[in-house]
Amino acid sequence: MRIIKNTLIITAAATLLVGCRSTIIPALSVPMESSDAVASKVTALTDMELKNWSSKDLKNDTIPGMSVDRTYQEIIQGKVGTTVIVAVIDSGVDIEHEDLKNVLWTNPKEIAGNNIDDDNNGYVDDIHGWNFLGDIIKENMEYVRIIRNLKPKYDGKTQSAVSAVDLEEFALYQKANEEFSKELQQTTANVTRYGDMLGQLIPAHTAISKKLGKKDYSKEDLVSITDASGEEKQQIGMLTQMLNYSDNIPGFITQIKGGVAYYQGRLDSHFDTKTDFRSVVGDNPDDNSNPYYGNNDVDGPDPEKKDAKHGTHVAGIIAAQRNNNLGMNGVAQNVQIMAVRAVPDGDEYDKDIANAIRYAVDNGAKVINTSFGKYYSTHPQWVWDALAYASEKDVLIVNAAGNESIDLDGIQVYPNDQVGVGEEISETFLTVGALNYKYGSEVLATFSNYGKVNVDVFGPGVKIWATTPLNTYEYLQGTSMASPNVAGVAAMIRSYYPRLSAKQVKQVLMDSGLPVKTDVVLGGDPSKKDRFKNISTSGKMVNMYNAFIMASKM
Repeated sequence: MRIIKNTLIITAAATLLVGCRSTIIPALSVPMESSDAVASKVTALTDMELKNWSSKDLKNDTIPGMSVDRTYQEIIQGKVGTTVIVAVIDSGVDIEHEDLKNVLWTNPKEIAGNNIDDDNNGYVDDIHGWNFLGDIIKENMEYVRIIRNLKPKYDGKTQSAVSAVDLEEFALYQKANEEFSKELQQTTANVTRYGDMLGQLIPAHTAISKKLGKKDYSKEDLVSITDASGEEKQQIGMLTQMLNYSDNIPGFITQIKGGVAYYQGRLDSHFDTKTDFRSVVGDNPDDNSNPYYGNNDVDGPDPEKKDAKHGTHVAGIIAAQRNNNLGMNGVAQNVQIMAVRAVPDGDEYDKDIANAIRYAVDNGAKVINTSFGKYYSTHPQWVWDALAYASEKDVLIVNAAGNESIDLDGIQVYPNDQVGVGEEISETFLTVGALNYKYGSEVLATFSNYGKVNVDVFGPGVKIWATTPLNTYEYLQGTSMASPNVAGVAAMIRSYYPRLSAKQVKQVLMDSGLPVKTDVVLGGDPSKKDRFKNISTSGKMVNMYNAFIMASKM
């Protein structure tokens, strides 16, 4: 994102403070700063600290969170804000979750269950949002769909046999084939590697657990075995090595099984060149003339709601009901979550994303979270038009930067508000990279993308505790978690300073953040470092405390 020219006018005059009487907060004191002198947490985080680290304060807690708890305690305690609708465009949301059911957007113009489009918006019984995927769960990668669509036209052809008018399309076909071959080879290798690891790990664990009389053992327990056979010595050596990566072997085995299932799932769906998953929806994804398709099942077709795990986690980060003595507190209060299902297990369709954005805007969302992305797009203009539409309607879109540890300034990613070099189509699109809970050189998450132009800010994204389907809670990580953390702060600014425009809220989030003044490791590679200010437009970590201070003075 290009730097937006700062049009914010700072004043201490109480008469210029935004908000109605019930939401006015007096101009506040000097914002918090970070410096090289700020010490990071030197001891391991406790379980409670880890579950809440994104809400902690760098100065008071030596943890690089967003100062959420401090903001509630020192600034907005007892203050009343306005209600803000936040749309979560994702894989679906478990709307029956104990920590989310009371913070859902409910369409006031729709009568539930009467199978009538009461509000005449084109979507029947859209009570809590809309599902543009219908019964889709699995999907292809976009480059696989490109190959399937273009193979009849270009299979076996060389560039010299292609007409000039088709050269660009042929180049896309070739690029998609190269990507497909590379990813298929890597994924197949991962299935084999993790499968082989399980084949050795499970028998070793079974044998040594029996010998020790317990399944949860430590390195010290393994060292204490003095009568090991030759085979057992090999097993002990392997298990000792595995304990360098996990606190316990049973948990590590579960992780490896999850890895096998993930990569095998990719082989079965992401790289399936024959199955047309879209056929169950009954619409043409290459024709955007009719946006009225799908259904109102916003948590998806799976009765166990596994497909809604990602979206449920994102929704909880933003707005899980605070202080209800349940699993967690979301960043924001005064928020209603609008669930818009448009992201399958695979690459999303441009048509679905464009229509999801427009649906959210037209139904009152003031903040939209988009924790997804891809590197190929067949109809990018549809999405760019939707982003421009959201900007015109004063809606802020908070977007995940992606998890490939790459510099986004050198590659086109979708969605993005950059159409070409220096060409930006929205002033209300904020891209967020991910932070680790270790302040200093390791503060950038090893997986996070970055970019001086195409990433705006950073927010907490490593080991984030939040809601998952069927009243459960889990740690997940990714820029998918950093984005809703920042979206929660954005929603709070829009709640307590409702006269600020989406463009101003974006600028507040960027300008009020905390800088990191040391070099940071990029991609988890200690030999690859850069100044934190060089890897995003703002060079800062989002900080809710400072954002409120800046907003209060505008």
